[in-house]
Amino acid sequence: MSVPTIPVTCYYNGEISRSKTDVEYEGSGTVIEPLEVPVDCTFQQLIDIIYLKTTIDKRRFKLVLICKYPLRSGKKFQPYPVRDDSSVRQMLNLVNTPTIEEIELYVKVVRVNKQSNQSVGGHVDLYVRDNYNVSQIDYGCGHSGGPIADNEPIGDDEDSADEERNDENAEDVDDADECDGDDEDDEDVEVDGHASFFRSFNQVLENEQGIYVSAHAPSCDVSNHPDDETLDEPSPINYHVSPTPQFENVENLDNAVTSCWTPWVQHATGNSSGEFVIGQVFNSKSDLQEAAKIYSIKAHQEYVVVASSKKLLVLRCKKAEECNCPWKLRAMIVKDTSLFVINKYTGPHTCVNPCLNRDHHQLDSQLICTHIKALIQAQFTLSVAAIQASVMEKWGYQISYRKALDGKHKAIRQLFGDFSHSYTELPRLFSGIEQSNPGCVVVWKTCETNMPNTEIFQRVFWSFKASIEGFQHCHPVMSIDGTHLYGKYKGKLLIAMGCDGNNQLFPLAFAITEGENTNSWAWFLACIRNKVTQRTRICVISDRHPGIMAAMADPHLGWAVPFAYHRICMRHFASNFMTRFKDKLMKNLVCRAALASTERKFKKHMNTIGRINSEALQWLEAVPFELWPLAQDGGRRYGLMTTNISEVFNSVLKGARSLPVAALVQLTFFRLNSYFVARREVGANRLASLEQFTPYVDAQIQARVVKAGSMQIVLYDHVKGLFHVKSRRGRTHRVNLIEKICTCGKTLIYGFPCSHIISACQHRCVDFRLFVEGYYTTKSYYDTWAPLFYPIFNEDEWPLYDGTVIVALESMRRFGSGRPKSTRLHNEMDVREGKT
Repeated sequence: MSVPTIPVTCYYNGEISRSKTDVEYEGSGTVIEPLEVPVDCTFQQLIDIIYLKTTIDKRRFKLVLICKYPLRSGKKFQPYPVRDDSSVRQMLNLVNTPTIEEIELYVKVVRVNKQSNQSVGGHVDLYVRDNYNVSQIDYGCGHSGGPIADNEPIGDDEDSADEERNDENAEDVDDADECDGDDEDDEDVEVDGHASFFRSFNQVLENEQGIYVSAHAPSCDVSNHPDDETLDEPSPINYHVSPTPQFENVENLDNAVTSCWTPWVQHATGNSSGEFVIGQVFNSKSDLQEAAKIYSIKAHQEYVVVASSKKLLVLRCKKAEECNCPWKLRAMIVKDTSLFVINKYTGPHTCVNPCLNRDHHQLDSQLICTHIKALIQAQFTLSVAAIQASVMEKWGYQISYRKALDGKHKAIRQLFGDFSHSYTELPRLFSGIEQSNPGCVVVWKTCETNMPNTEIFQRVFWSFKASIEGFQHCHPVMSIDGTHLYGKYKGKLLIAMGCDGNNQLFPLAFAITEGENTNSWAWFLACIRNKVTQRTRICVISDRHPGIMAAMADPHLGWAVPFAYHRICMRHFASNFMTRFKDKLMKNLVCRAALASTERKFKKHMNTIGRINSEALQWLEAVPFELWPLAQDGGRRYGLMTTNISEVFNSVLKGARSLPVAALVQLTFFRLNSYFVARREVGANRLASLEQFTPYVDAQIQARVVKAGSMQIVLYDHVKGLFHVKSRRGRTHRVNLIEKICTCGKTLIYGFPCSHIISACQHRCVDFRLFVEGYYTTKSYYDTWAPLFYPIFNEDEWPLYDGTVIVALESMRRFGSGRPKSTRLHNEMDVREGKT
């Protein structure tokens, strides 16, 4: 199988010309060579391809590769050095960028000559500013102003030329060796006589933040001076990305890894003893405060804040007066920067703690937030107990539940946004989603306020276009359920799930409401009927919530018979029975009656229940039989007895329900896309393998074919296809092939043939696959997941929102300290079977 390729236009034998907004390749002798680059191409392979296509002599010339790379707006371009495998992949990813018509790769040809450093093809060596002793930019993978293919070693004369340049700039380098810095006037930074220190510090700091590269030729400016816009990160250009990989993870929810990064350790943290030192510099005041907290925690000491402002921070030992401990730290801001430098320090502590407390004053929620931020981003479902254990393992202190929870909430706010502001951001987020995914449905319900141009959030309903299109190929079954939100504001998340031909959940629609009541459920179901699907004869499975029961019976909402059929979840129904009668034996009999596929078996179990407890029988008979037993179902459920498909997705969203509402909406988008991508690939592979049915039906039919081989068959009418089929256990069932029915009832219930029909088909050489409903075919399965989600554009490209400001209802806000109280009503389903 051939490897896919990406077209790249290669330019050589010319010069790079850069303006403020564009990069071009010019020259009368410029040669343009189209390349077909494999999608998995490495840097060395790309070099070899260029040598082969251009016939450049690799023994005499080396290549420097520069790619024309778009800035975030897509209207400006900047040179991007292609120097390793990672940059090659980044260049090839431009094929997915709408603003890029073709990938342009500029080649500079460098002559390898031991007697001189002359260049050809418009190439000149790229040097750092004249006052530095660095001959070329070091990208961390060797010298270059761009990626040079190391086919031969550089000559000795070139090394000696570098040494001469180093000697000329030796005086400047001596000043820069002390610390990071930038040459500025003495008046810019003066803190306790450390002016020279700050000059050198700022000099190297500028060097770290971006070495400005320029070619010493007027016609070739590939400088890396910072523009108003910067190069994109490795994520897809101009697209809004998932806040955390876990938003897209649909199987291994704990398999997201991020690296922990502590900003203040970029600079020196003190001497070998771990103490602070005068002149030590931190990126910000918060980084200094974090360093002081960690120092105190590790030393099992505490400090108090003497003075704190935007420009000054003074700390001293908590026991300074009691034990005459001299420990004190004073730091000031560096003028015109956010940097803080320690200008006075007396340490270490001379006081001794007679005993260690379980908690530490400096181990506050802000430090915990910094510690767990990477963990929360990798796994936002991280429990408070796990946070407490992590803090104990790192610092040896047992923090309170409240402090750990506050730290988690701060980390969530920093990663996913503020809870209150999230409601205001929802309209713009939905407009961004609809911009790239037209056809999505969003329905709002708000309340007016006394404030102008402001409305109070009450409900929002959303469904993605891919879900709306894919549901047309699912079973006509929908499961609905509601679950609590656990963030700063109360509320309920209502969800509607379908079921595909492989008996997998299919996310269909979502809504955030003020709670579960008759009005909210009626509104949710009306949105589905009016905006999502007008399919008739849909079976809706739910619990017996009064709001759902009333909405399903309302003829004006479009869910009454014959447009839809309501069925109740047997798990909830059996739990209600158990709560009422507290008899496990009768509960098992109720489940057997519900699962009975024939009327005879159903009546048998009901009679048994009546003999044991007549009141229980009356309780069951008060619920219409068409709502719960399979024998009375008429094939509406397709064998789905519970709301498990919606509850499974509820469990997937469990951690997300503690996030701000905007992050929750984003999670539904990214996670649904992951579902569609994974299952679309499965469907495509099975189509390519000419598999006719889904894996679920294949396994079921295979088992029934084996069972059919041992049955005895008596033919009564070959025209109508009437048979008596006797199983190995002696049970006899009547089969009618013309009407596709069997008295066992399983073909009607599940939508694919029972073993009795398969046995009759084998007897008459009839293809039993004709008895499988179309929803179970591979084609239908693929069509279910074939609709596409499209990347969301970056926020600065979203449409302007000029509507009313949406704010959260203050009465929905959670108040109180300590562990939040659960609002879930627990019942016997929360107790494991067999446990008393």
